Amino acid sequence: MEDFQPLDEDWPLLLSLFPPGWDVQAVLRGASERLRGFGSVGDLLRTLLLHVGPGYSLRETVVRAKAAGLAEVSDVALLKRLRKAEAWWRWLCRALLQESGWEMPTEWGGRKVRILDGTLIKEPGARGQQWRIHYSLRVPSLECDYFELTPVAGPGNGEVLDRFPGAPGDLVLADRGFAKPPGIEALTQQGADVIVRLNTSSLPLFTGDGGVFPLGEKLREIQRPGQVAEWNVVVHGPKRSISGRLCVIRKSEEATRRAQQKILRKAQKGGPQVKPETLEYAAYVMVLTTLPASEFSTEAVLEGYRGRWQVELVFKRMKSLLQLGNLPKHDHRSARAWLYGKLLVALLGHKLMRLGRDISPWGYRLWQAKEQQRLAAV
Repeated sequence: MEDFQPLDEDWPLLLSLFPPGWDVQAVLRGASERLRGFGSVGDLLRTLLLHVGPGYSLRETVVRAKAAGLAEVSDVALLKRLRKAEAWWRWLCRALLQESGWEMPTEWGGRKVRILDGTLIKEPGARGQQWRIHYSLRVPSLECDYFELTPVAGPGNGEVLDRFPGAPGDLVLADRGFAKPPGIEALTQQGADVIVRLNTSSLPLFTGDGGVFPLGEKLREIQRPGQVAEWNVVVHGPKRSISGRLCVIRKSEEATRRAQQKILRKAQKGGPQVKPETLEYAAYVMVLTTLPASEFSTEAVLEGYRGRWQVELVFKRMKSLLQLGNLPKHDHRSARAWLYGKLLVALLGHKLMRLGRDISPWGYRLWQAKEQQRLAAV
């Protein structure tokens, strides 16, 4: 009997996490065309994940793949394969995200929903350069409709909304790091609407008559956890003012406590001194939107932002995986495929955590039985 190595077992178990038809989709989406140098679609997937997951360079990846008997290709050929994997990996990410139960509100009046985000990556080694990825994903398709790579240092390289192109019918969801007047002005001028988490330090709000919006005073009117409210506000951009709505929901007591503890811990580790109003604001989720009240209620706006928050944990996990790795910096198509690969690894980890809640004594589930249970529940 041949020696059996634990790694020989790990790969079939990992494949069991993939959505049905993952290999067929590689054919349909052009990823496995002329599969020279690879014994199977599975070998191709495993080799690409060696590059994207641990962050091995293309050259190191092909050496490891050859030693493992997975592939006999050059680093240039592998880069071409990575480029062709973009559509395939996007399909895999969509399927895994749908499996997780994540969904967006369906009634958006025909608007195209986009999630904008940015993250830092660091190349391997003590002198590895830092880069910032700026990207936009359409939901629920997960199509990356904008991708830009910039150095971290230098003016204009931060997270700003005005970097992203907008169009009439776009609905942009963004976190508080993007809450700045110039970006909101730029997108609304192009006809897009926004739902952005309020950052009180970078996005001052005003009343219709030009006065400062009394945020603290208004928030104290919301006493009950789960209670919602909204007020008309104005944002002053560099060239024009933008009318919007501040939509607010009070958090539960437990969620408030956790948020306040996080703020205090950050201050204890050398962060800025905590202002009293900062702890007060931690009891609320506040989002600014330019969506018209005649079409979208306060609850609908908050639920829309909640849709972004549902995938925030996946994005956070992806960002942790982005810290190290050899990103193709001069080929946007390959870079987008690399991004989908990182998201794929994060989603697989997310699924593994979900399955771990009811893991069997022998370490994995019988997928045929699971399928029968699913059909029986229909």
